[in-house]
Amino acid sequence: MTTSFDPSPLAGRVAAEAEVRDRDLGFGSVISRESRERLLNRDGSFNVVREGLGLLETFAPYHLLLTISWTGFLGLVALLYLAVNLVFAALFVACGPEALAGPGARMLGGRFSQAFFFSIQTFATIGYGQIGPNGFAANALVTVEALVGLMYQALATGLLFARFARPTASIMFSRHAVIAPYAGIPSLQFRIANRRRRNEIIQLEAQVLYTAFEADNRGGQVRRYRLLPLERNKVTFFPLSWTIVHPVDETSPLAGKSREDLEREEAEILVLLTGVDETFEQTVHARTSYRADEIVWNARFRSVFVPPRSASGVVAVDVGRLHEIERL
Repeated sequence: MTTSFDPSPLAGRVAAEAEVRDRDLGFGSVISRESRERLLNRDGSFNVVREGLGLLETFAPYHLLLTISWTGFLGLVALLYLAVNLVFAALFVACGPEALAGPGARMLGGRFSQAFFFSIQTFATIGYGQIGPNGFAANALVTVEALVGLMYQALATGLLFARFARPTASIMFSRHAVIAPYAGIPSLQFRIANRRRRNEIIQLEAQVLYTAFEADNRGGQVRRYRLLPLERNKVTFFPLSWTIVHPVDETSPLAGKSREDLEREEAEILVLLTGVDETFEQTVHARTSYRADEIVWNARFRSVFVPPRSASGVVAVDVGRLHEIERL
């Protein structure tokens, strides 16, 4: 007697496991099971630390100089500029008391200040002619510094241009999400706006996911991920503000849950925006998240529209009102 093997139960389990893997968003099972930190900070950065590599393996100066703040970038460029000239000034002093000569040598103070300001002039290829190198060692050092100065200026100029030319999405997210009525049922809502006045984002698409800790078949807890269907997940134009709405119907992961349930399950709403920068015609991204304590219940957003300020009737939006809500 032969027996046949029915693969349907196994196939169902494999499909279910594959679906769970697909929903982990790339954080992995360890993060989903053990991490109690929020996955995504409000500024879009991840709460993940990579260790085990040496400093040289992880050091990426080009990426660092592109992504740090403008204050940090300008400060680092100025600091490196000062440090290089101090090093060359010390080398000029080491060349001897007669290494620098000229009618303006006495006007620059002591030997080190003379060497420092001469290094500045050489580094920037200024050359006032009041002081010059004397001897083989000093002239050789000038040759090296001239090359270093040309390379430094080229790199600094390239980085400055790259920072200006790099397309980024400057999107404001409302400080809080709200649970507000929508079409007769509750809904999860948050609001976004474009900070830039003369830059538009087209084909803007939103993806919103709900993650929370749930009991697993091992008696522990694991973080689950579910995609939240939106009232509208894409807009062709984004000139004003956009209130993104997830209707909480019977199929929603939020159905029947209270504020206490979300806090107990350490729920988090993950938001990813993708659009096309109209100026550069390149794809840009923005992301954030809302924890349970950043969701205001029984509230709604106040209108951001203001009356027309001229007879032309142009629609105006007060972006400063993006975060304003009112209790119901």
